[in-house]
Amino acid sequence: MKSNKPLYGNNNLIRTLFKRERRLKLTKSSFPRGKVAFFVTSNVHKFMEARLVFAEYKIAAALLRVPVQELQDDNIENIAKASAREAAEKTRLPVIVEDTGLFIPALDGFPGPYSNYVYRTIGTKGILKIMRDSSQRKAYFRSIVAYCDPKGALECFEGKAEGKITRKERGSSGFGFDPIFEPLSGNGKTFAEMATKEKNEHAHRAKAFKKFAEWYVSAFRRRF
Repeated sequence: MKSNKPLYGNNNLIRTLFKRERRLKLTKSSFPRGKVAFFVTSNVHKFMEARLVFAEYKIAAALLRVPVQELQDDNIENIAKASAREAAEKTRLPVIVEDTGLFIPALDGFPGPYSNYVYRTIGTKGILKIMRDSSQRKAYFRSIVAYCDPKGALECFEGKAEGKITRKERGSSGFGFDPIFEPLSGNGKTFAEMATKEKNEHAHRAKAFKKFAEWYVSAFRRRF
C-alpha cells in the first residue's frame, strides 16, 4: 500500500524546521528564504531534477507518493490542475504536481497529453518507427507545474524545450523519451546523453520548476 509520507526528508525534520523558524525574529532580513515544497510524483527522476532546481532557491524538497486519478484531457494544464487539486485535498498540504507532453508537429501534435500512455505502450522505438520515413522531425516538450494549497488556490507554471526527434536512440541517462529528443540548445546531445545538471540547463521541466520556485520564494516573503 502506498504511503503519503515524504520519501526524502521526514516529517520530524520538517516539524523541526518550522519550529526553528517560529523562534526566529521574523524580519525581512532575518527570515530564511527556504521553504518546503511537497512534490507529488511516483517518478524519482523527476524529483531529482526538481530537487536540484529548488536547491538553487534554498527550497527543501519532499517527495510524496499519493495516488491520484489522471484526468483524460487534451490539455496538459487541465491534467496537472486536476491532479494537484486531488493531491492537496488528500494530504491537506500545499503540493505541486508536474505533467509533461511531447508534441510532434509532423504527427499533428501526437503524442501530446497522452505521452505517458504512449511511452508505456509503444515506447521510444514505436515513435521512431512511426517517423522512420519523415524528414520533418521538429518536436517540443511542454511541461506544466501546478501548485495547489489545501484551500484550493491554484497556480500554474510552464516550461518548453524546442528540439527534434533523432533517427535512433542515443544515451542511457534520463527517462521516458529522453533518448530520442535532441534539444536545439543541447550541442547535438539528446537529453539521455546529459547528466541531470546539464539536462536542467535545457529542459522544459527545469524551466517550469524555476518559474515555480521564483514565485514560491516571492510569495513566501510577502507573507512576512
